[in-house]
Amino acid sequence: MEWNRKHAAVSAIVLAVFVVVLFTVFGRGAKANQSDPQARPAAVALVRRKPLSNTVTLSGEFRPFQEVDVHAKVAGYIRVIRVDVGDRVRSGEVIAVLEVPELQAELQGTDAAVRRSKDAVRRAKSDLQRADSVHEAAHLNYTRLKEASTTRPGIIAQQELDDAEAKDKEAEAQISSSQAALSEAENQLDVALAGQKQYTALSGYTNIVAPFDGVVTKRYADTGALVQAGTSSSTQAMPVVRVAETDVFRLTLPVPESAVPQVHLGSVVQVRVQTLGRTFEGKVARFADSVDEDTRTMHTEVDVRNTDHGLVQGMYAEVDLTLAHKEAALTVPVQAVARNGAESSVLIVDAQNRLEERQVRLGLEGTSSVEILSGLSEGDRVLIGSRGQFRAGDRVEPKVIAENTEADY
Repeated sequence: MEWNRKHAAVSAIVLAVFVVVLFTVFGRGAKANQSDPQARPAAVALVRRKPLSNTVTLSGEFRPFQEVDVHAKVAGYIRVIRVDVGDRVRSGEVIAVLEVPELQAELQGTDAAVRRSKDAVRRAKSDLQRADSVHEAAHLNYTRLKEASTTRPGIIAQQELDDAEAKDKEAEAQISSSQAALSEAENQLDVALAGQKQYTALSGYTNIVAPFDGVVTKRYADTGALVQAGTSSSTQAMPVVRVAETDVFRLTLPVPESAVPQVHLGSVVQVRVQTLGRTFEGKVARFADSVDEDTRTMHTEVDVRNTDHGLVQGMYAEVDLTLAHKEAALTVPVQAVARNGAESSVLIVDAQNRLEERQVRLGLEGTSSVEILSGLSEGDRVLIGSRGQFRAGDRVEPKVIAENTEADY
């Protein structure tokens, strides 16, 4: 009887131990299948390599490649004006015609002066030919008399010989006089021709022509208006029209001093025009090669072709100027980095899903990513988002956020 009681007690103890062990095993398994109630979801990104560029965005305003006010070179009344605002013109095309009656009279006067001078030249040439003939006859007569006197002394009176010599010299002097008269007549003809050329040119200036291919952006005068010569410094001459070349636009950019070394002639840049929702290709065509002392920027111009005439003077545009570029930079999202003066740090998720603060050294910085020079390795998981909600040592449930794999500019 006593043995039975001992046997029952031992059995009860064994059964109790078995139940405790069984409960412990199954309890741990259930806990293993449940998530840690202290772990909070956290967005993380992988440290990876990708192309990275450091760019600066510059804004500018489109200006015509060239723009001028077209003036009249002679004063007169506008007889007809053939263009208006918005009309496209070609180089050399007549855009207005002036009425200048007195100029026509001056031109007729110069024509008459030329004809008169040509007549004077013809007379002078005839006089010179006559003088040549007279001198030739006088010279032959003197030569014969002198030869006869030498051959047979005394046959020719000395008086007759002297008279022949005097006539020879007189005829020779007449040639010189006729030559001088001819030269003067030719000079007068040159003066008359110059005057005729001048007034012919002035007469041509009554046709006001376009200086280059472009579009009329402003019209100052109407038919019948009196305009002054644009070459006169004593009057404030009113232009006729304003013409702008818009096939090519100049985009003026204020390049900051730090970006000046990266500006090179001929560099191709992408020009974004938000008003049109389009991007145009431009080329760095010229720059001042000096930094303005007040703004610490360098005047730079980008030429943009306006093939379809979609661009309009005064539109604003943006250009991204690349300062530096790397093809395979080790990067993390910008929002993963905490900065404190010159120091920077990130929170990484270790193998036990706990957060660890890591000091990092930064390099090139793009719009959404930053280069890590030291402190991280490719494939590390870094916390992104609101860092104020987490501390080093916190346990988290990492959720990897997919990033844009394209180059960051």
